[in-house]
Amino acid sequence: MPDSPTVGRRERKKAATRQAIADAALELFLEHGFERVSVRDVAERADVSTTTLFAHFPSKEALVFDREEEVEAALTAAVRERPKDQSVIEALRAHALESWVRTVSDPRLREFHTLVDRTPALRDYAERMWMRHAAALGAVIAEEVGREADDLACSALARFVLEIPTLVHGRHDPRAAVETVFDLLIHGWRSQCDSGLR
Repeated sequence: MPDSPTVGRRERKKAATRQAIADAALELFLEHGFERVSVRDVAERADVSTTTLFAHFPSKEALVFDREEEVEAALTAAVRERPKDQSVIEALRAHALESWVRTVSDPRLREFHTLVDRTPALRDYAERMWMRHAAALGAVIAEEVGREADDLACSALARFVLEIPTLVHGRHDPRAAVETVFDLLIHGWRSQCDSGLR
């Protein structure tokens, strides 16, 4: 019989080490700026070797976006694991309201966004990351609605949905902003024009 508690401890230890590295990196980057901090500096702050650091993160930029895999997994799960009577777009709306509204409303993220906005390498990495997420989400949407993996409408929907956190960031009422964008996606621009928006 396998020793599952040992495996559980090992996984928890790996996760704790990864989190410690990510936390140390963000602290240093916020204190000194991304360019002025080396990978060795991060490893020393986290009390790990650079080899261990690179076992968890493939690049310096990845240290900032330590939840990249979780974010993509949650997005695709929102579509794949939705209730049978829920449409793909309504499932994505529910995910955005549950996950993204809380995130964009967190005042602690202001410094994080400032760091990314002021660092070209991080802006480029974030753009590539969101494009990967968009490709993965578009493929899952296509699979769920029975279309080809590169279906243009599914790819476009994925791209639009992934712009929502950026669009609602800094809005007075992020929840209302998310609802507005999804209403636009669901009902189209024509309904906006009919309600007086030209």
